Amino acid sequence: MTWLHVRRGNLPLILTFPHGGTEIPADLLPDFRSRWWAIRDADWHIRTLYEGLFPATLIWTDVSRSVIDCNRDPSGASLYPGQATTGLCPTETFDGEPLYRDGAAPDVAARREAWFAPYHASIEAEIARLRALHPRVVLYDCHSIRSHIPRLFDGELPELNIGTDNGATCDPALTEAVVAQCASRSHVLNGRFRGGWTTRHYGQPDQGVHAIQMEIAMRAYLREPAGEPDEGNWPPEYDPAIAASLRTDLGRVLAAALSFAKDQA
Repeated sequence: MTWLHVRRGNLPLILTFPHGGTEIPADLLPDFRSRWWAIRDADWHIRTLYEGLFPATLIWTDVSRSVIDCNRDPSGASLYPGQATTGLCPTETFDGEPLYRDGAAPDVAARREAWFAPYHASIEAEIARLRALHPRVVLYDCHSIRSHIPRLFDGELPELNIGTDNGATCDPALTEAVVAQCASRSHVLNGRFRGGWTTRHYGQPDQGVHAIQMEIAMRAYLREPAGEPDEGNWPPEYDPAIAASLRTDLGRVLAAALSFAKDQA
């Protein structure tokens, strides 16, 4: 299947989408206890949410994060030691349900080679291409998540969760510019989510590459049902009218990121 997509632009802005996919290769599907569980934790409608906001370079995968999580450390090291999280090839859902049938387990090395490596090779190639055109490039990693997942975080997640690995992945001016455009919504900087492997790996401000992650609580653009989702109410349909306000805000966020990238002062 054609699972990896790169839509090139020439602006110094790259949007990456590691978790929007819901495809599971046919030969792997029998190992999963439930196809719905295997796709439930996707970043639902995330690319649609950003579609058309800016003619940036877009990179996305159609493969489910339950097959391979392209935003985890390929070594298997936890991004959040001591906290509940999922791994490079998750074996359980966000809520802790086992993904695999008894006796089945992922071939991590094979999946890393088949999907993780090509996805990140594309990111590396686009960064190199755009750095040849611009002194600065911003990599903006796009994510969303259910607003309530007790196993992963307490209470209700702020609508906008900005991650820069405590300031290591980008210039403070970019952080300030993005945070300023989030003021009308509940938001946090480097809270529960400080940026995944993509942000931490590629964010090298001294090399002209500034990375930032935006994790959006889904209630900001979807009608999230109360309580845990079930197969009858999840995922919610994408409604452009509900998402319109957030799209306006995200347009301002991306404009601020682009302005930073173009500022040579």
